[in-house]
Amino acid sequence: MKENSVLTIPNSITNWAEKYLQIRNHSVKICEPLEIEDYVVQPIVDVSPPKWHLGHTTWFFETFVLEPNFPGYQVFDAQYNFVFNSYYETIGARVIRTDRGNLSRPSVSDIYQYRKYVDEQMDAFLKSEYLTEKIKPLLELGLNHEQQHQELLLTDIKYILGHNPLFPAYKNEDILKKEHSEIIEMIHFDEGVYEIGFQGEDFSFDNELGRHKVYLNDFEIADRLVSNREYLLFMDAGGYNDFRHWHAEGWDWVKQNEAKSPLYWHLIDGQWMNYTLNGLQELDLNDAVCHINFYEASALASWKGMRLPTEAEWEVASNHFEWGNRWEWTNSAYLPYPGFKKEAGAVGEYNGKFMVNQMVLRGASDATPSGHSRNTYRNFFQTGLKWQFTGIRLAQ
Repeated sequence: MKENSVLTIPNSITNWAEKYLQIRNHSVKICEPLEIEDYVVQPIVDVSPPKWHLGHTTWFFETFVLEPNFPGYQVFDAQYNFVFNSYYETIGARVIRTDRGNLSRPSVSDIYQYRKYVDEQMDAFLKSEYLTEKIKPLLELGLNHEQQHQELLLTDIKYILGHNPLFPAYKNEDILKKEHSEIIEMIHFDEGVYEIGFQGEDFSFDNELGRHKVYLNDFEIADRLVSNREYLLFMDAGGYNDFRHWHAEGWDWVKQNEAKSPLYWHLIDGQWMNYTLNGLQELDLNDAVCHINFYEASALASWKGMRLPTEAEWEVASNHFEWGNRWEWTNSAYLPYPGFKKEAGAVGEYNGKFMVNQMVLRGASDATPSGHSRNTYRNFFQTGLKWQFTGIRLAQ
C-alpha cells in the first residue's frame, strides 16, 4: 500500500517554502527523461501535452496566490491566463482542451522560464509577512493540485510514448516480478451503520467532506486486485463477445471501438505484450490488471458472478487489505456527500461542477506521488476512460 497519509505542512514559513520547492521540483524531475518533442504531443483529447501541465500548475500559483495576495506582483505574461486556464469559468476565456497540442508557442524553454519566475516570486512570498493563516488552505490546495498533475503527467507521458509505433521506454529500471496468490480471499463485513468521509485537521479535498453515516448490507470484498492472468481468462472465454456481461452502453462501446483487451496490450506472434513505462514487455500474468475502464471492470465482475464494491464498502473495508497500486473502480456514481457546499469564487469550481456522469475510483496508483493518498480520497472519471492506472477489486 502507498503511504496512507495526507500532505502535512508545518506552520513554519521556512518549511512552507521548502515544501513548495520540493513538490514543484518533482514535476520537473518527472519530465527529465523526455525529449523536447515529447513535451508537445496531444494524441487524444484526454491527454494534455507535458509542457501544458508544467505551465498550468504554475499558472495556478500565479493566479490564485500571487496576483491577489503579493502586492506589486507583475504577471510573467498576460497571455498565459488564456493559454493555461483549464476550466475555471470565473477566471475568463481559455484555449479549449482539444487545442492544447496546437500550442507550439509558448516554447518549452519559455515555460521553464515561467516556472522559474513564479517559483522565485513564491519563495519571496512564502518568506514574507504576506503569508497569513487565511492563505494557507489555498496554498495547500495548490500543492495538492500540483501533485494531481504529477500523476497526470506520468499517465499522459505513458499514453504519448505508448502510442508511438517505436514503443520507446520512458525509463529503464529493473522490474520486480509480482508475487501472486492464485486464491482470492473474500473479507466479510456484517450489515450495519458505518461512517465514511474525511475527518481530521489535515488537508482533504472538499468532495471528501463531510463525514456521515451509511447503512450497508452484509458484503464481502476481495483481499487483492484482479490479475492479468485472470483478466486473460475472461478474454479467452469470449468476454468481449458476450453481451450478457456488459451494460448496454458498455456493449455499444465494445462494438464501436472493436475492443478486445486492456489498453497497452498487444498480441505479437501469439504472445501478449504490454507497454509499460519501461517499454514493451512480455505480459506479467501475476501483476494486477491495469488501464481498464468501468465497462470492462463491470463486465469482468459479472463474468465472475460478482460485482464491483460501492465506494462506501471500499472505504469501510480499506484497512483490511492492501491498496495503492491501482485506482479501483467502484459501483458508485460521483455525487456530493450530505452537506456538501461549493466554496465561493473560482476555487468552488474545483470538484463540485464535475458531479455528473462520472464514477468514483478509490485508493491510489503506482503513479500517485508519495503522501498524496488516503482512504477517503474520491477520484472520479467517465465510464469509458481507461488511460488512467485503473484496476479491479471484486465484491459480492
